[in-house]
Amino acid sequence: MAKVHPLPIVEVADYVTSKRESFTIWMKSLVMQGNGCTVFNENGEIVYRIDNYDNRGSNEVYLMDLRGKVLFTILRKVWLFGGWKGYRGDNGDKLNKERPRFQVSKKGQITLLSSSSNAEASCYKLEAGKSAFKIVDCSRGDVVAEARRKQSSNSGVLLGDDVLTLVVEPQVDHSFIMALVTVYGLMRHRL
Repeated sequence: MAKVHPLPIVEVADYVTSKRESFTIWMKSLVMQGNGCTVFNENGEIVYRIDNYDNRGSNEVYLMDLRGKVLFTILRKVWLFGGWKGYRGDNGDKLNKERPRFQVSKKGQITLLSSSSNAEASCYKLEAGKSAFKIVDCSRGDVVAEARRKQSSNSGVLLGDDVLTLVVEPQVDHSFIMALVTVYGLMRHRL
């Protein structure tokens, strides 16, 4: 009789690393009848998943780690100019609706809000092209993350437009970047 050995579980306790990280984003949900995407690390292990159990472009989307712990809840705000707000955790954690972690305008302007009321907010810009996008720190002008269509490593052939490579620079919170990737997917009606 054959024995089944489970794969080791990847721990993603530290979302900030000292080296440049590369991820593969597959713009498909692993949940039947769900919209979302799955994110793999350089070793091919699932590290994040984004699920939208409602229609594409839903008003509430969840970024989760491998075990299903909600890291960010993304809410679409339908006010005069529209946009999205990102909150740490989920409704089970009693979202603090007055203190979002970040907000993104429809034009791609990202404001990272501080947890303390007297600290200065950070600014990022989401620069999107036809098949790629990058996230730029407004104060320094540095690219902190960049996504583009994935190419096969052997022949350099572009894979489908639903498979992206995301490169995140050192000392940048990967979960925050993935939350912004979620907003990008919502902006492009891909989630």
